[in-house]
Amino acid sequence: GTVAHPSFMIPACLRGLCTCFDVDDDKANNHEQEPTMAAAAAATVVSADDDQTASTIITHRTVELSTGVRLHVAEAGGAAAAAGAPAVLLLHGFPELWYTWRHQMRALAAAGYRAVAPDLRGYGGSDAPPAGGGDDDDDPAAQYTALHVVGDLVALLDALGESQVFVAAHDWGALVAWSLCLFRPDRVRA
Repeated sequence: GTVAHPSFMIPACLRGLCTCFDVDDDKANNHEQEPTMAAAAAATVVSADDDQTASTIITHRTVELSTGVRLHVAEAGGAAAAAGAPAVLLLHGFPELWYTWRHQMRALAAAGYRAVAPDLRGYGGSDAPPAGGGDDDDDPAAQYTALHVVGDLVALLDALGESQVFVAAHDWGALVAWSLCLFRPDRVRA
């Protein structure tokens, strides 16, 4: 799908770093082209800068969860994951996305961790479940309780093959992290 942001709204630091935004710099300077989202199901890779190694490249994919929700997930440290390195789950705030954690993801990957930053339910490239299916079928908020969002995170950990993770969070994501620790302490290392 097309992101409805004019190209001049994309920070220069994002251009060329992430294939989520496909911007022609010549046209971007003239504000003539809008960025496009990468295909949701295809794994896309961030362009490597000269100072980046393969372990610090951020990749993107959509993960179909057992909860029925599809989450967009950004990951760094793929080689570390293959070697069984510990994972760090990074939860964004409101109204943010995985992008909040881009610098920390590269640093964590360089330090030997697997960094995982999903767009939470209803944000960015993740599904936004409509009303229905909750206790009150007419209330859209019924699909966004702490139990639902924590359920998504537990299902994400299962899909990624992670039994436990370190959790870091910001703003609204901190409430989600706290709920994850409260409801499922068995899935959290720290």
